[in-house]
Amino acid sequence: METPKDKTAPCLWFATQAEEAARFYVGLIPNSRIVETSYYIQDQPIQDQPLPAGTVLTVEFELDGRRYTALNGGPEFTFNEAVSIQLYCEDQAEIDRYWDALTADGGQESQCGWLKDKYGLSWQVVPRKINSFFISEDSAAVKRAWDALMPMRKLDLAALEAAFDGK
Repeated sequence: METPKDKTAPCLWFATQAEEAARFYVGLIPNSRIVETSYYIQDQPIQDQPLPAGTVLTVEFELDGRRYTALNGGPEFTFNEAVSIQLYCEDQAEIDRYWDALTADGGQESQCGWLKDKYGLSWQVVPRKINSFFISEDSAAVKRAWDALMPMRKLDLAALEAAFDGK
């Protein structure tokens, strides 16, 4: 059993797709891996329904070195936009690649760089420099960037830069 280095780690509650989701995420994001998997034991109930021994209970995984837990907890709870994972991208090609992968097979686009993947988990696919558009003493530049951002679904880095620069 590997001890996590971080003091905290998010636990993501899935109905039954914890292992599938973890494998998808680690296959998508470089420097990621499955750390370990635990399993339900004989007649261990989930929401008053016994699951067969050997059914995946949790999957510990890392995305670019950050630890997560995926839990098969049943359908009682589902994801919503109150919690999302921010995925920082270096350039438009990286934004496009992650956006396309995360919205594939039933994912849903939202606005301002937000989406839900096929498991219902919310992501923000944003350029690494996103804060530079909104933390500035130039309030006119910030407003232009904000006005450009609001109608976007997938973020267009060149359009955000042009708006911020007043071009």
